[in-house]
Amino acid sequence: MSRINILFEKKPCYDIVLSTDFHELPNELIKLGTENRKVCVITDSHVASLYGDEVMACIKDCCKKNVLYSFHAGEENKTLNTVKEIYTFLIQEKFDRKDLMVALGGGVTGDITGFVAATYLRGIDFIQIPTTLLAQADSSIGGKTGVDFDGFKNMVGAFYMPKLVYMNINTLKTLDDRQFFSGFAEVMKHGLIKDGAFYEWLLENMYEICDREVDTLLEMVERSCMVKKLVVEKDPTEKGDRALLNFGHTIGHAIEKYKNFSLTHGECVALGIIAAAFISWKHEWLSMEEYYEIRDMFVPFNLPISIEDIDPQEVLRLTKSDKKVEGEQIKFILLKKAGKAVIDRSVTDEDILNAISEIHFVEDYE
Repeated sequence: MSRINILFEKKPCYDIVLSTDFHELPNELIKLGTENRKVCVITDSHVASLYGDEVMACIKDCCKKNVLYSFHAGEENKTLNTVKEIYTFLIQEKFDRKDLMVALGGGVTGDITGFVAATYLRGIDFIQIPTTLLAQADSSIGGKTGVDFDGFKNMVGAFYMPKLVYMNINTLKTLDDRQFFSGFAEVMKHGLIKDGAFYEWLLENMYEICDREVDTLLEMVERSCMVKKLVVEKDPTEKGDRALLNFGHTIGHAIEKYKNFSLTHGECVALGIIAAAFISWKHEWLSMEEYYEIRDMFVPFNLPISIEDIDPQEVLRLTKSDKKVEGEQIKFILLKKAGKAVIDRSVTDEDILNAISEIHFVEDYE
């Protein structure tokens, strides 16, 4: 078991605990003073069937009462309607401000639970138990919460810090390949924006990662968490450098919406990273060789490097409607080199269209 402490305004805020089981979870909850508190575990229908009973049994003796609420799995349920249903459940179960919520699952569950915790009775404590690679490496850390609104990704939300993030790395073994590799896009992003040595390590340990060797996964997730820690501690509410974590997300979110969420978040982020790396090359920051290495690195991890059946002009329009646009200006994240990302406000519509064309596969019938 290892532990990473996250600071907020230079003071200890919460711990990330990395383990290979749930055995230490009760002790971690007792440290939070749960003996006289009710605990509500929020999860989705898929994760409930895998870990709901195990976690409920694990925590039952360290709290006054524990209940579980499950919503239908899927990004399409990351909405205010689901939030409303959880509010109703908490009211019926007489949860008050001193009680605790638990997000058990992936990024969707963590974002929904965090938003409910931030807004129910003006704030109730919550912890994260992420069970997907995307959530363990990225979304469970840093206090970003929120839901989609009318198809716009994470348009309604709040910054609200958990009291604990508890990761059981062995939960990654129950992910299907598509979901596992989807999360890997966020891991690779962390290496590219802040840690060139980690990026190289990922390439060197490609086979062990794909085989999901536990020791390798532990090191990978811990190193990814350390990058996120470095960024969010410096800029907890995204007023500056935290925007670097949006590398690959500007065009990626637009593709995700254009495809009506038929692609996973990580698949869209991979495409967005390639597009951003392409712009970085055209700005003469990356060499051609560096660009193609970044592009091709996604292939062994089963992530796409091109996409069919998109309208580049419509993807551009969706890109410019992203919440990261300030006025008419897109705040784009580009690479100076692997391991060093920068915020750039000079990216033009033509740059974006060229990048979208680069990842747009058009079959040649001639």
